[in-house]
Amino acid sequence: MNLHSHRKDEHVMIAEKLYRQKSTNGLERIRLIPANLPEISLDEISLSTTLAGKKLEAPFFINAITGGSQTTDALNESLARVANKTGVAMAVGSQSVAVKNADYAKGFEKLRRLNPNGIMLANLGANHPFENAERACSMIDADIIEIHLNAAQELVMPEGDAEFYWLENLKRLNEKLQVPLLVKEVGTGMTPQTLKLLAENGFSYVDLAGAGGTNFAAIENERRKNKETLAFMQELGLTTAESLLGAQKHRNELGRIKLTASGGIRDAQDIVKCLVLGAENVGISGMFLHVLLKDGEDGLAAKIEDLKTGIRALMALLGCRKISELKDVQRILDLELKNTVDQL
Repeated sequence: MNLHSHRKDEHVMIAEKLYRQKSTNGLERIRLIPANLPEISLDEISLSTTLAGKKLEAPFFINAITGGSQTTDALNESLARVANKTGVAMAVGSQSVAVKNADYAKGFEKLRRLNPNGIMLANLGANHPFENAERACSMIDADIIEIHLNAAQELVMPEGDAEFYWLENLKRLNEKLQVPLLVKEVGTGMTPQTLKLLAENGFSYVDLAGAGGTNFAAIENERRKNKETLAFMQELGLTTAESLLGAQKHRNELGRIKLTASGGIRDAQDIVKCLVLGAENVGISGMFLHVLLKDGEDGLAAKIEDLKTGIRALMALLGCRKISELKDVQRILDLELKNTVDQL
């Protein structure tokens, strides 16, 4: 096993070690106001929405987790089987090791056979050229590709990159690829300024990936010999709630950008809060990995169905028949969160 592949195993092990049942993504600082007379039936509620222009039957999906080693390939196979069974979309973890070494592509290539009709998302870092992105897409017959922005992770990673000239390459990928491109953070959220820059350069789909869930700066710090030098890096960024509210505040300046929310999602209420704050859909990584490791494929499939049930029940209580109606639901922010958003 090469060092890149071994790092994938370390990421999963440390992510599970650092997993917390209660996240700190800021959604706990938001209250939703139920309708006392919802005037609705559960049978009238539709959970369908879109992700990068593709129709989803439920407003959440399995976001990027792992892949690229024997152990992580087995986890991806389990995730693909669960995605196929439950009908949710699935993003694979970074395919960088696989585009560099064909031996590691085999684990990714079998995923489409396990999930033949589902929506699959490829995944690469923002420094990869068009040829690599094209290869990543063909590897899993991807419907969408995530291109992740992970400057904080790279800076803390012992063997990480030191150059971050990404925008022009992102524009080339967005123009040349045959599938939609989703620009994705990996746990530090996105500022309104970043979103406006992306909008000005022709991007349509963004995953905010706020702080409060899996923290890749913290994961990489666990791998460093001197853990004190860059420990502060894991405290930086905007939470999921702050990122969504900041985007909402500047909605008129963001053009056609459609938002995915991710970062510390734990239950149906978290998902609905993200949708109320303007997300089209919600990605879940850490919690799904935790459930898979703890309860296996059947446990994860059951969890996904529970989330669907919970979302439908909450939508009924809010009087919403469609996901798009959730954006009009009244919410209350605590003063600390409101103050932060006012400064964005």
